[in-house]
Amino acid sequence: MLNALTEKRTRGSILWDYLTTVDHKKIAILYLIAGGFFFLVGGIEAMFIRIQLAKPENAFLSAQAYNEVMTMHGTTMIFLAAMPLLFALMNAVVPLQIGARDVSFPFLNSLGFWLFFFGGIFLNLSWFLGGAPDAGWTSYASLSLHSEGHGIDFFVLGLQISGLGTLIAGINFLATIINMRAPGMTYMRLPLFTWTTFVASALILFAFPPLTVGLALMMLDRLFGTNFFNPELGGNTVIWEHLFWIFGHPEVYILILPAFGIFSEVIPVFARKRLFGYSSMVFAIVLIGFLGFMVWVHHMFTTGLGPIANAIFAVATMAIAIPTGIKIFNWLLTIWGGNVKYTTAMLYAVSFIPSFVLGGVTGVMLAAAAADYQFHDTYFVVAHFHYVIIGGVVFGLLAGVHFWWPKMFGKILHETMGKISFVLFFIGFHLTFFIQHFVGLMGMPRRVYTFLPGQGLETGNLISTIGAFFMAAAVILLLVNVIWTSVKGEYVGADPWQDGRTLEWTVSSPPPEYNFKQLPFVRGLDPFWIEKQAGHKSMTPAEPVDDIHMPNGSILPFIISFGLFVAAFGLLYRTDHAWGLPVIFIGLGITFITMLLRSVIDDHGYHIHKEELPNDDKGVKA
Repeated sequence: MLNALTEKRTRGSILWDYLTTVDHKKIAILYLIAGGFFFLVGGIEAMFIRIQLAKPENAFLSAQAYNEVMTMHGTTMIFLAAMPLLFALMNAVVPLQIGARDVSFPFLNSLGFWLFFFGGIFLNLSWFLGGAPDAGWTSYASLSLHSEGHGIDFFVLGLQISGLGTLIAGINFLATIINMRAPGMTYMRLPLFTWTTFVASALILFAFPPLTVGLALMMLDRLFGTNFFNPELGGNTVIWEHLFWIFGHPEVYILILPAFGIFSEVIPVFARKRLFGYSSMVFAIVLIGFLGFMVWVHHMFTTGLGPIANAIFAVATMAIAIPTGIKIFNWLLTIWGGNVKYTTAMLYAVSFIPSFVLGGVTGVMLAAAAADYQFHDTYFVVAHFHYVIIGGVVFGLLAGVHFWWPKMFGKILHETMGKISFVLFFIGFHLTFFIQHFVGLMGMPRRVYTFLPGQGLETGNLISTIGAFFMAAAVILLLVNVIWTSVKGEYVGADPWQDGRTLEWTVSSPPPEYNFKQLPFVRGLDPFWIEKQAGHKSMTPAEPVDDIHMPNGSILPFIISFGLFVAAFGLLYRTDHAWGLPVIFIGLGITFITMLLRSVIDDHGYHIHKEELPNDDKGVKA
């Protein structure tokens, strides 16, 4: 029945279906593909960095090429890989976890993806059009204003477009979680992944506007001759640092909080225990979100803001370790005494704890302003940052992908391949970055493209590079696993792990286009587990079976985003070529005319009639 229904709704090819989709589950797949692609691009850039630093005075990359690769590695991994991969999991899981049929604004969900995608493509086209950005991923004004060529312009315009998509997505998730929870799903019954998505979306709402303002001012300085950041003409480069880090430090929590949520879902399922200390976990998440806006100056201890400012932000930075510590103990106490099943997802979750704690300990060291004068801009900071981002965010993403892959695609990733990939990645990660703490303490500055022999840095850098090859092998094996599973894997039921506790495990794998035939009635925390304890095999419905209203797909989000993509090229080449100005108007015209069409054309969607619905959602393959 459902296959016939799907065929009836599909117009044209699969490509057209994905270009026009507003279904959160398909948008999740788009985010996964695009984020995975950029993750591979950023990974290749990381390998270039490590090959260059494998031995002293290496000539694999020139100084300029190294600056470009290093800048694009950081920018790609943060903005174009980690963020969209998290959005992939959020889109796939959150509406199901709260018992909703879609997000609040399906059209905006699609628009958010295409803005991110075109912004990312625009940024990476810089490689082929005269040179990539070369001022570091933070793009400090003192460097970026004097960067020759158009690399920084690609950075500014690409991140403006992509950041707009992220902001839209954050607002959409906030509206969805506030307004579309199933009957009985109170805030203190929300799954932890939904809670972390909620707080991360609130952080996006407040953190991205400062970045947008900073990028706009940088664009005006670079392309229109203003002097917001030029000290020679009355500007102030430190203002850029403030604007960037007011965004940049909450961004770390925008990334790590959803990863915390993933671990809080994975650990109870495979420890076969309810999460220890749910309410304290929720308050810790909210407190991390709040304190995340009070610590940005710890990136600027060496800029000369004075001892009072440094002391205040040092104390705030140390304080944020407290709610994080609460979460660590809660995860440990959830595992303690549990009947633990070590799947690939659980291995990533368990190994995350010591890895992330090490990153947190070095973070507290860096929070001491006096000590930071020694650590600042050395490889010690590089090691700390990667222990937090890889040991936290990437481990979280890998755990989440293995955990929810059967829900998204109906097939479990091959466990043996997954475990081998985990071992390679875990060993490679610690080989690469643990030694960098000591290389940094020995005085190696970050962002240098080579180093001299005889300084004691050769062994540490070589070990780092060997570790990077281990991680590369792990990622290649993960890709093989995905391909093998897609071709050979067998379809699974609604609850493939046999101990699913939340609502996403009550619907078929993959879910039908409408998610729930009847909205579920939520009786408490871990609602599916409660129903199982009562001897039920499915959720108690909160409504009778009725016609289901669905939104129509639309190509307009793609066209709106494409218009901004075109306009960005016009802005970039406005002074270089006569066609620059017309292209600006053509691009903006495409965007605004499409927005006008969206405003004036009524789109009432369509209904799936209750007669068309299958008798039972269980085991139905979409």
